[in-house]
Amino acid sequence: MIKTDEGIVVLESRPGIEFENGGVLNPACVEKDGLIHMFYRAVGKGNFSTIGYCQIKDNQVIYQTDKPLLVPEYDYESGGMEDPRITLFEGKYYLLYTAYDGKSALIAYATSPDLKTWDKKGVISAQMSYDRAEDIFRNNKLDRRYGLFEQWYRFAIGDNVKLWEKDAALFPKRIDGKIAMIHRVLPGIQICYFDKFEDLNNEYWEKYLANLDDYIVLDPQEKFEGAYVGGGCVPLETNDGWLLIYHGVNIKNNLRIYHAGAMLLDINDPKKVIGRLPYPLFSPQADWEKQGVVNNVVFPTGAIVKDGLLSIYYGAGDKRIAVKSVIIKDLLEELKK
Repeated sequence: MIKTDEGIVVLESRPGIEFENGGVLNPACVEKDGLIHMFYRAVGKGNFSTIGYCQIKDNQVIYQTDKPLLVPEYDYESGGMEDPRITLFEGKYYLLYTAYDGKSALIAYATSPDLKTWDKKGVISAQMSYDRAEDIFRNNKLDRRYGLFEQWYRFAIGDNVKLWEKDAALFPKRIDGKIAMIHRVLPGIQICYFDKFEDLNNEYWEKYLANLDDYIVLDPQEKFEGAYVGGGCVPLETNDGWLLIYHGVNIKNNLRIYHAGAMLLDINDPKKVIGRLPYPLFSPQADWEKQGVVNNVVFPTGAIVKDGLLSIYYGAGDKRIAVKSVIIKDLLEELKK
């Protein structure tokens, strides 16, 4: 059984810094010029989220802004910007994030040539009601849980709630000439392909959702992910395939427990799973993982490979950011079994 190290906390909210006094969590990470550039979800008053920024070297913060780097500016993100993932793709940085308008969660993105100046591009996930999406699902060969989540969201939020989309991450290169993106329609992980971001309109998503069962990478299977799964870190290219670190949630005694999982996808067809761990890569164990704003949460969103070591940055207890490491060769060998 493969194991990570025990992990350490690398970032906590700072007293007196208003935009993050409710917690720091779920970071996007990219390495440039020998530094790890971290874009993290910062939670302030009223559970309102913005995107903070810091630089890390040797797992120590060496620079951090006192104000958020990115803040909501448009109606689609008026309730907050959450859970970013960052990919260097064709010479430009793409930051995908969850845009929350107070009722619905959608996928939006921004781009940058230099990690300093950012240009918001808008929403790219389906902007249709969950009710409409469920009508489409009904003609698919989908797990019945896809319909159950529609019922739950309509009950909890209202009939006009849009199809919730979270946990999107862009592959760092085209696959068979197409841009590829991991995303999550509950309860599974899916992949979509497109030529350009402008193609991601409702016409595209209507056709895509009509065949959603053809694009599922993983539906919940193991006990540790029995409730649902979702994308985690940006897919990492290896000689053995695409390594995807994701999260899985199970419910025990009416409490949700978040775990980190790992799977290896075919390099030419990432919908094909070569291997996956039948157990969590890691789970909440330390007190600071078990206790927080939300208890029992490890939520991996950033991954850096250096000198044969895979470092996974994750939100712990929805309150702080930590990192765990594993020898990547050992993990790949375990996955190939």
